[in-house]
Amino acid sequence: MYPPNGPTFKGDVAWYTVNLDLPPSKRWTDIITDKKNDVSFSALSMNALTAKRTVFGTSPTPLMVDTLPYPFNEEIRGIASVSGVPLGEVVLFNVFYEVFTVCTSLVAEDVNGNLIHARNLDFGLFMGWDLKNRSWIITEKLKPLVVNIDFRRNNQTVFKSTNFAGYVGMLTGIHPHSFTLTMNERFSLDGGYIGILEWILGKRDGMWMSFLTRSVLENATSYESAKALLSDTKLLAPAYFILGGNQPGQACIITRSRTHKFTLSMYFRLDVKNGRWYVLETNYDHWKEPLFLDDRRTPAMKCMNQTTQADISIKTVYDVLSTKPVLNKLTTYTTLMEVSKGTLESYIRDCPNPCMPW
Repeated sequence: MYPPNGPTFKGDVAWYTVNLDLPPSKRWTDIITDKKNDVSFSALSMNALTAKRTVFGTSPTPLMVDTLPYPFNEEIRGIASVSGVPLGEVVLFNVFYEVFTVCTSLVAEDVNGNLIHARNLDFGLFMGWDLKNRSWIITEKLKPLVVNIDFRRNNQTVFKSTNFAGYVGMLTGIHPHSFTLTMNERFSLDGGYIGILEWILGKRDGMWMSFLTRSVLENATSYESAKALLSDTKLLAPAYFILGGNQPGQACIITRSRTHKFTLSMYFRLDVKNGRWYVLETNYDHWKEPLFLDDRRTPAMKCMNQTTQADISIKTVYDVLSTKPVLNKLTTYTTLMEVSKGTLESYIRDCPNPCMPW
């Protein structure tokens, strides 16, 4: 399957630059200008309207931008101005990912101690099914919005990320030669809907998940400092942070609730000496069985175990993430990262029929 080709490969992901030295309202102008003529940019508005119906009723939300932390609020204002999409809808587009992403992430260590961090980003569950094409409507509209971004300051790369154009938070990224990071949703009764509602009502002592991952990628300088921030910061929504470092053994899954104090039992680490040469997370606590209707973990682990540590590589990891139902109708992109090389590469995916809807 690698280099990517064939029916599961829908296209490469274009690279853009975000200049962090610019005023926040100007940072996304080039990306949005390039993408706004794409018919699929309507996904930003459609996704926001779905969020409004599902979570917020019909209440207007433009003023919510004033409550969001700097510089994200100003970046969102700039995106609305350039795109022509109403400000309230851009706000919703940026907060709805807190509660509606289902993903597969893994970090594996090869026999030489090199770490490979990879993920499938799945999005669009229950947001409209296209009977004719047998696909999720939002998922297909989001694929043309997938972009790779080089965030630079003083003309030097600070971090790289795979994003949706118009979305200022981070779900997938690398601080080159230091650490790699992906975020998966954690389903919980005390979940993101409650956190967002509390924020609207004025309780704002928690951090938006995607803004936290953006801040960590931008400001943390090591695996340990990133781990501390991801473990100790109060959140609006529960989450899994999948973190990889730049030394053998440096990888873990950090299982977070919104408000409960973090405990060491919620780490799940690499332990190569005892045979755990990879960590893998979908959307269920590692100490529990996944939901039987949504078991991507078992086939993914079966593929990893059959591959073996001796043969793990970017190529074989891509093959694992190309295996159904790890690859499914919700999958928008696959990202592959190697911290030692400072590289991030992404590919837009397709899942030809027969294929699981999730």
